[in-house]
Amino acid sequence: MPAETPDPRVRTWSPVCRAVALLLGPYAEVVLHDAVTDRVLAVWHPLTARAPGDPSLLGELDELDPSAPDVYGPYEKLLPDGRRLSSVSAVLRDEAGRPSAVLCVNLDRGPLDQAAALLANFAAPTAPRPEPLFERDWSERINDVVGGHVRSRGRPLERFTREDRLAVLRELDGAGVFAVRRAVPAVATALRISRSTAYALLAELKHPAPPPSERTETG
Repeated sequence: MPAETPDPRVRTWSPVCRAVALLLGPYAEVVLHDAVTDRVLAVWHPLTARAPGDPSLLGELDELDPSAPDVYGPYEKLLPDGRRLSSVSAVLRDEAGRPSAVLCVNLDRGPLDQAAALLANFAAPTAPRPEPLFERDWSERINDVVGGHVRSRGRPLERFTREDRLAVLRELDGAGVFAVRRAVPAVATALRISRSTAYALLAELKHPAPPPSERTETG
């Protein structure tokens, strides 16, 4: 946090700078630059040894096109220790429209890169499952089949149609799941349907109704 200063620009923008620094700290520094003298006015959560009064090295702000946007970024910067920053700069103008100060927010990307790498490792392809360990685990087979149909259809179980459920039961039946005792209640739970519905669908799968043209009429 900057030391007390009589500069009116620091007094004006300090609440904004402090708010951003509190929200993003300790991973971001907020720097207020003097656009006239090209020096640092104040720094919140410094990531380097810069201090008020140090050169800003921003360049000639008076060469900016007046019609250009006053907010730039996010763009990438590097620290001497190799850390990557995502930076945003905002030109703050006085009542006459001249650049008066520049507010820069520099976000250390290191924690974000580490988190992204961690998530990427978790999401990386896994080794094939040792099937001999699971060939008798029919509950795993149920989960695999039901989960596979959810992913392939792109909708949750609550939105499964009758045909969707019949397709799941057909695949489970082909995998021999229903040869196991107590499999139907487990399938009903996995599909989020009642046991009676599961038994009815399974009966329909085993004994489908004949087409209307093949039905015999009784008088």
